[in-house]
Amino acid sequence: MKQIPMKKYVVYAFIDSQNLNLGIKSQGWKLDWKKFRQYLRNKYFVTKAYLFIGHVAGNESLYSFLQESGYLLIFKPTLEHNSQGKVKIKGNVDAELVLHSMIQYKNYNKAIIVSGDGDFHCLIEYLERKDKLLKIFAPTKHFSSLLRKFNSKNYIIRLDLLRNSLEEKKDWHSRSVETLG
Repeated sequence: MKQIPMKKYVVYAFIDSQNLNLGIKSQGWKLDWKKFRQYLRNKYFVTKAYLFIGHVAGNESLYSFLQESGYLLIFKPTLEHNSQGKVKIKGNVDAELVLHSMIQYKNYNKAIIVSGDGDFHCLIEYLERKDKLLKIFAPTKHFSSLLRKFNSKNYIIRLDLLRNSLEEKKDWHSRSVETLG
């Protein structure tokens, strides 16, 4: 069977923004979202990168920046709740990511799932069984044990190992992306 060159595939990325952002931040660095989108485009020929994100009033400039960087934003309404005297904003995007990957299923040949969350195990397993899984991008080495079996099959890319090329550099023209929910 002849191998199809990667650039002949239609590749979509489905990105859990909170899992990605919190995973990267837990290691003491910030992701350069523009560089990450360019990396997905150049290395894996990603034509559409869906970014699932909680919608928080006041973050419009962040959302504009992400859209200008090439992401297609799918918003989840957020809820505020008090936890130990602090207001926490919660916007779990798992259902939206799974739903949109199935809505778009016939439009792509391969999918990249960006999350280390085990809640996506059944989606990832299904995509693999249908030969539509390209890669799983885990923010850290501490991804869910439910995803470990995919590591032995060379599906998992750890973003912590790409820090040098994807880290936001502090210089006069860098743009800080503080809040992703």
